Amino acid sequence: MEHGGDLISYEKCYRGELIDYSSNINPLGPPSGLKDILMSSFDSLQVYPDIKYRELKASLSNYLKCQVENTIVGNGAVELIDNFTALANRVLVYIPSFSEYEKRALIHGKEVIRIPYNSDYGIDTRDLKGIIEKGDMLILGNPNNPTGLRIDKTELLIIYNLIIKSEAYLLLDEAFFEFCPEDYDSIELFRQYNYEGLGIIRAATKFFALPGIRLGYGCTSRFLAREISEVQLPWSINSFAESAGKYIFNDEEYIRESKDYIDRERKYIFRELSKLSSFKAFYTEANYTLIKLLDLDEEYVFDFFLQRGIVIRKCSSFPGLDNTYIRVAIKSREDNKRLIEIFNELEIVV
Repeated sequence: MEHGGDLISYEKCYRGELIDYSSNINPLGPPSGLKDILMSSFDSLQVYPDIKYRELKASLSNYLKCQVENTIVGNGAVELIDNFTALANRVLVYIPSFSEYEKRALIHGKEVIRIPYNSDYGIDTRDLKGIIEKGDMLILGNPNNPTGLRIDKTELLIIYNLIIKSEAYLLLDEAFFEFCPEDYDSIELFRQYNYEGLGIIRAATKFFALPGIRLGYGCTSRFLAREISEVQLPWSINSFAESAGKYIFNDEEYIRESKDYIDRERKYIFRELSKLSSFKAFYTEANYTLIKLLDLDEEYVFDFFLQRGIVIRKCSSFPGLDNTYIRVAIKSREDNKRLIEIFNELEIVV
């Protein structure tokens, strides 16, 4: 299982509706009113989208609080990751992390340099100093997938200064940014530097519960924005994604409600899992939790949950993790209680 969300492969293994804990999507669903917006924009399918996405970028500029000239859009966050990767000499990745970082690099024929996270999944910047070279791109999940941790603000600035001195690039994958407790906003943090040598990528996929829309977006320097436009395919944003992007970022009530809900359920799941002796739940700032299996392996645990109608994420496909790690998302309180019940049942079996 290289990615979560693949229920089709397991639908015949359980009589009933599967609950997908392998995919980290906002359980509240998309913003209300979006369906009507998409239906009303049906006629827009008869013409090409604006190839420069002017209205969409204006909406994003207001939401991200950066200049229009700094905004970038793509067919999901992965396309933007792919575009930045195409510009790099080498790609540096910390492990464990999202598998597409390495895959995109290898597809473009780039050398990949793996750097292990610390035992607590933090970053030791001393590891970078002897590795990074001019033209390299360091890509970091912020928060990281699957660990769920953001980079400390001070540490992030240290990393950025090292990147700039090395004449390299820093790419922050912030696909789960909106789920995090309020601390710092990297777009605000790096405004004073005009985002030089920096890309910050987010997406409608996770927080706005729109994986099918395929809308990635972000902020970068004007120079890198022009460079990205040179390698990007034309019309990569379809008309429905463009319409959605002009609507969802203005729903402040939805954004606030989602943040509050995830914060409550994240604390609930972590608290309940911490009571168990056969599992180690890692602290998380995202809408998922990485779990170390102390007495079992991922296959046994995956099958145990599947027999009870829940699909979890096996984590051995993440470089740097073995078959004693799993990841679970946050769902409704009812589903989350069921998840905890199964963990307690599994604890008794062990």
